[in-house]
Amino acid sequence: MPQSSAFGSLSHPSAATAALHVRGGATLYRIYDVGYSIDLDAAARILAARTPARVRPERREAEAIRIANLPITLPLGAARLTAHGRLHDVELSARIFDFGVVSLRMRVAVPHEMQWSEFVAFGNSIGSGVDAQPIFDRELDRLLEELAPAVERMGVAAVTEDYTVFRVATLHDAGGAALATGSLTDADVVPLLLGEERPLSEAARRELLPHRFSYYADDLAILTWDNALVIDPAPDEETDVQYVLEFANAQLLELRFYDAMLDAELPRMYDRVADARGGVRGFRNRRFRGLLGKMQQTVADSTEIVERVENSLKVTDDVYLARIYAAALEIFRGRVWRAGIDRKLSIIRETYAMLNDEAQAARSEALEIAIVLLIVGEIAIALFQR
Repeated sequence: MPQSSAFGSLSHPSAATAALHVRGGATLYRIYDVGYSIDLDAAARILAARTPARVRPERREAEAIRIANLPITLPLGAARLTAHGRLHDVELSARIFDFGVVSLRMRVAVPHEMQWSEFVAFGNSIGSGVDAQPIFDRELDRLLEELAPAVERMGVAAVTEDYTVFRVATLHDAGGAALATGSLTDADVVPLLLGEERPLSEAARRELLPHRFSYYADDLAILTWDNALVIDPAPDEETDVQYVLEFANAQLLELRFYDAMLDAELPRMYDRVADARGGVRGFRNRRFRGLLGKMQQTVADSTEIVERVENSLKVTDDVYLARIYAAALEIFRGRVWRAGIDRKLSIIRETYAMLNDEAQAARSEALEIAIVLLIVGEIAIALFQR
């Protein structure tokens, strides 16, 4: 019969996972664009009473990761979360990035050791049907009220990112003997990461779960588009794998935000170009001047922030964390988003060059007309003086 628990049920657990016991939890991430940039030094001073920290990954191989401006990590306190009618005590925290992003995190610990099937049911209950959004909205409003002096061009964008990391700290059998992470197969994690109760084909599993990483015998990271499973015996509440996944999600948000911004900007630009070309030809140069300035500002802002985002974390070697970070960017289609932004910026640059040429031609034409009028005036004056 299917295993059941207070969290729900999981159909058809394998013989291996039926005897597998875990202790862990889940972290829900809600990531927001809140402005053009954030002065982290000023933010640290503002939040000094709340013990902000500038932390970085600590694993030995993390030396291969270079972070230009370490984000601020800030505890926010505790709250109560309801998931499928069950109350959970949760810990809230925030991570603040200099490129205008705030990541809110909600850590939900399981109340006791569980069989794997129970943990899957817990994960599914946390991943759907929870009332987390009002908690995130409230915490974001409170945080931004404090952070306002440190945020340039503050404004919360409509585009957001959400991600869930399921964390397992211990993995052992019913007798308490530690198990290697290889004890969990792709078929075992499909219900947790993909939400599928029916068994998937081998081909589907290969396609949907290709990103599986392990460094030691007791750690494992499996990544998907909207969640990940991280097995790590480290005592810390947050693992280095979670750190780089959060960073990649923050970068993805910025790429999505500027892609959406440019999508909205292009139709407006076409309308402004049509308006500037209308009316009396002789006055186009003045109308073009404001339009060209606006286009130049859009290109400069977008290029600067996208470059800052991409340079905020650099990988110098192909080690465990670096491979996870690269895989996350691949899953999130970072290159595709960047290519879309570059293509739209190219359209704006080409339009700018075309309008600039037209403005130059209009100035040359006005100068020629002025010269002709002066010559005609001199001739007329000479004729009248005879």
